[in-house]
Amino acid sequence: MNLDLELQLDIAFHVSAVVADPTPEALAAVLPRLREAGYRRAVLPPLDPAATDAAALRRAFEEADIAPIAMTGQAPGADVSSADEAERREGAAALRAAVDFAAALGADQLNGVPYGLFGPPGAPTPRDALERAAREVGAVADEASDRGITMTFEVLNRYETSAINTAAQALEFVELSGSRSLGIHLDTYHMAIEEADMAAAIRDALPRLAYLELGQSGRGLLSTGVVDIPKVVQQTLDEGYTGRWGVEAFSRPLVGDGAGDMLAIWRAPYDDGVELAADAVRVIRRGWAESAAGRRAQRLARSGA
Repeated sequence: MNLDLELQLDIAFHVSAVVADPTPEALAAVLPRLREAGYRRAVLPPLDPAATDAAALRRAFEEADIAPIAMTGQAPGADVSSADEAERREGAAALRAAVDFAAALGADQLNGVPYGLFGPPGAPTPRDALERAAREVGAVADEASDRGITMTFEVLNRYETSAINTAAQALEFVELSGSRSLGIHLDTYHMAIEEADMAAAIRDALPRLAYLELGQSGRGLLSTGVVDIPKVVQQTLDEGYTGRWGVEAFSRPLVGDGAGDMLAIWRAPYDDGVELAADAVRVIRRGWAESAAGRRAQRLARSGA
């Protein structure tokens, strides 16, 4: 295990980069290897709480000494942005069920896209839909916080939603929510599409940034692609970010056809998810080593302090 990085950064790895079906048995084979690589947490894809054995998943995480992060979303007929009151209630109920599921897993964080439907948008999201979603999501986020769970919402690119595409829009959504605890989830993959200045966007979001996910332009290894991941890590740390980090990638043979179709993953940019995880740690460590905190830690280590 890379103890320097382990001690400095709290990093999570998305298990969909390794396995298509995160059963307890599949995770039991993967989670110890992620822990050994230096990850403190692993992110599950959205799962149906009613059809998932949370206790068995929790045991798999506990045995590997790695903490879970749960994920949630919305579906047709259960959408907090809908103008239909019954549909909004169902959407809010789905979010509350996801909070219950996260608690049953032993997770203290719930990621996802809780503000509306995921998928290619056909039109801009109306302002009133965004306001409805913000109120519902903010209320659930505060309830989750009271239970020790941080709820975040991911900022996506224009091809996956028309609701929230930039850090500036995310900050506005937080304001609309009225929540004291709702956190922003930024992802460099999406930011490379939408942000004119990624560093400035991250800096602006820092007051509510709860999760910064590192993803490459081609959805593959962090050491490949057009996003300068080490620079992002160094600059973000130097801006004072102390929150959690994530690593996400997708390869069609590993993620499966269903999720591959939904996420438009048509290729196989890598074939070994565990090696991708190790590669990501090496890339992140380069950025950490160039940051003020990383340089200070290395000086102290050399001096024996």
